[in-house]
Amino acid sequence: MPKVSVIVPNYNHAPFLKQRLESIFSQTFQDFEIILLDDCSTDNSIEILKEYSIHPKVSHFIINDINSCSPFKQWKKGIELAKGEYIWIAESDDWCELSLLEVLVYNTLKDEEIVVSYCQSQIIHEDMSIRYTSTHPKMSEVVDGQRFTSENMLIGNKIFNASMAIFKKSAFNSISDEYTKYKFCGDWLFWILILFQGKVNISGKVLNYFRYHSKNTSTFFYTSGLNYIEELILLKYLKSLKILDQRLIFKALKTKYLFYIENSKNISIKNKGEITNCFKTNLSLYNRMGVYLKYCFLQFKLIVKIFIKNFDARS
Repeated sequence: MPKVSVIVPNYNHAPFLKQRLESIFSQTFQDFEIILLDDCSTDNSIEILKEYSIHPKVSHFIINDINSCSPFKQWKKGIELAKGEYIWIAESDDWCELSLLEVLVYNTLKDEEIVVSYCQSQIIHEDMSIRYTSTHPKMSEVVDGQRFTSENMLIGNKIFNASMAIFKKSAFNSISDEYTKYKFCGDWLFWILILFQGKVNISGKVLNYFRYHSKNTSTFFYTSGLNYIEELILLKYLKSLKILDQRLIFKALKTKYLFYIENSKNISIKNKGEITNCFKTNLSLYNRMGVYLKYCFLQFKLIVKIFIKNFDARS
């Protein structure tokens, strides 16, 4: 049995496939199988994938007849086919350092309870400029998964790109398929559910490159504001599970609402209505948030009054 199963879910990423696949086949750690999945691409992706499908490390090559409309349903399909102890979902438009698997697999040996091992990642623009680089203060650290979730996975998704992580298949077998119901933040829920099964190893090394381009699913969701809707549905679901401190969920909801207010000017009126309704789905939290915002407004007015008073006094 291979140590790692590498799943490559593809949809219309023909321009990036060769770099992606070469960065997998050339890994310094070679104990892996590759599962190629195509979600009914309309470009020449299938032609490229066929060239690589004859490689001895490719155990499956599956082309959908109908588009699944969800990358996370593709994840599930690939994971169920996987024979490896660990899974690496290598997104088809990303690429990585040739040492990525070697580092991440080695780090899993530090503790048998480790269910996720991830590295740092750079987000790269289409012009190859660096948009963002994630960091960690230590070269390697093992953290309890529940603690990691509480501290890093509620306001945002710390493991923001699947290609930067590997996870234990046995942990996947213990979670629900709720994540497949999402189109945008299913990965966020996926990681939280996995993390609750054990520990996470964090590598401070930048080994992964996440390509940010116009065809990214995330690009559409962020520009339309629809990311808030799925994120709020996710927080409501986490609240219903009662596996996290409810105060932390309220803090995350509050933070998202304030961020939405600050950045909503370019969102369409229709989408603003949908987003507001999502905030109102949990009235108790929404009402508490209203009190908090009113408090912030009063504090702001008080600061302005003090400033004006001091300014008049100096005049």
